[in-house]
Amino acid sequence: MPELPEVETIVNDLRPQLVGRRFELLHLTRDPAIRARLVRYPSADKFIRRLRGRTIKAVERRGKYIVMPLEAAAAEPNGADRANGVVPTTDERVIVHLGMTGHLRVWEPEETPVKHTHFRALLDSGLELRYDDPRQFGRLVVGSMDELITARAFPARLGPEPIHGDLTEAEFERLIRARRRPVKSALLDQSFLAGVGNIYADEACFRAGIRPSRWTHRLTVRERRALYEAIQHGGSSIINYVDGFGLRGGNQEKLLVYGRSGEPCLRCGTPLQGTRLAGRGTVYCRKCQR
Repeated sequence: MPELPEVETIVNDLRPQLVGRRFELLHLTRDPAIRARLVRYPSADKFIRRLRGRTIKAVERRGKYIVMPLEAAAAEPNGADRANGVVPTTDERVIVHLGMTGHLRVWEPEETPVKHTHFRALLDSGLELRYDDPRQFGRLVVGSMDELITARAFPARLGPEPIHGDLTEAEFERLIRARRRPVKSALLDQSFLAGVGNIYADEACFRAGIRPSRWTHRLTVRERRALYEAIQHGGSSIINYVDGFGLRGGNQEKLLVYGRSGEPCLRCGTPLQGTRLAGRGTVYCRKCQR
């Protein structure tokens, strides 16, 4: 599943291609089951109506979400639009969650869509923004933040961002000391830190020399500092990840523990241990992590 570093890369790649661009023609897959899974709010038809003719103000990231605030509509919706629930506001944004295998990128319109392309949007630049997703766990929504949170289409609580200096060491110290749970469970809690996933958590614990099963309130000052620095280092990539230009990420070749259960530790040679923690596959080194 794409995590914070991957989504950050995609956002940085898409930003110059999308900011200031207007949605012209929009198409969703005709498969009603896929439409219902993909467009979580509002309905698929309302989703298209609320995007058509709107201009993208920015391309941002919040946790694992791609967030694109929209310019206000050029004119007030007419009576028919209001009856259909199309009431644009200045706070509206389209939000994309890539799920496990979702890809959002810009294509030349004459390029043949890849298999599992479920959403296409022709931009006023002449290019197409397309979303494809083989396993269909991703989702698209549009609306104001209050509206989306009320509809449970976006989390009401997301923790601070681990990168860009948003998370200071003092803030991290306060947050982690307030929790009494295994370190990895805390890291995967999006209300604790936004965007950290399974890969990021395993790699951060290894770099900090801390077993994922250690309890947060029992970490020493040195260990908390080491974990903070490891989280700041962050970043990984897996086989299903591609950036905003369709290129596969390369950091999967630099992973130290994730996905390597039973293989020798790259530091000490001890076979890595695999277990389950917080419902997720977890890998660590019994010698390097205490």
